[in-house]
Amino acid sequence: MPPATRPVALVTGSARRIGAAIARRLHAAGYDLALHFRNSQAAAEALAGELERARPSSTLLLQGDLAQFDRLPELVAHSVGHFGRLDALVNNASDFRPTAFGSTTPQEWDALFASNARAPFFLAQAAAPHLRARGGAIVNLTDIYAERPLPGHGVYCMAKAALLMMTRALALELGPEVRVNAVSPGAILWPESGGDAAAQRRMLERTPLGRTGTPEEVADAVRWLLQDASYSSGQVLHLDGGRMLAG
Repeated sequence: MPPATRPVALVTGSARRIGAAIARRLHAAGYDLALHFRNSQAAAEALAGELERARPSSTLLLQGDLAQFDRLPELVAHSVGHFGRLDALVNNASDFRPTAFGSTTPQEWDALFASNARAPFFLAQAAAPHLRARGGAIVNLTDIYAERPLPGHGVYCMAKAALLMMTRALALELGPEVRVNAVSPGAILWPESGGDAAAQRRMLERTPLGRTGTPEEVADAVRWLLQDASYSSGQVLHLDGGRMLAG
């Protein structure tokens, strides 16, 4: 498609892991991409180079700390200013860390809510006029722990629960022009710091499909919600291998 007719998506936290898989899948589906990253500049540049080789002039790199409120409308403005349109917003960026009840600090609370709830809301607010003009869509990356809390991670779970409710609330606010849905992954990638191997095995034993999911499966779900789920809004797609069934 000529550049002016290609849809444009802003993907937060797109440099690595699930975010990079989402970016690759949407790019393959014909989207031009505004690729947000915070610290992973080398990975973001490598991803943009890969996508540019496949289709020149199809990416824009945007660095920003989503905890800085002023950066949020700027990300949308730069995306629209560069491409001339915005058709999709994917709120993927997320901070994940334990918070022990009894010693949780306001700084930990603010950091977890900033990336997982506040930034997605204000990005959606800034993007809404542009998405309405295009009949666009928003996909939020929530977590099954938004509905079934993870011990020792209460603030993270509450922040993701806020994002889940935001998905439903904005579906009401932005319809009929804009659809708003969410993907709620289960075990996709283990934390980079490793983790408890025995606990991971027990988790998979409670998962009917008996395995972790892949970033590519999450990316496929995001693309489907953006492009094909034309009568879905306010929905949460549990991509968890059935784990919500077993608790």
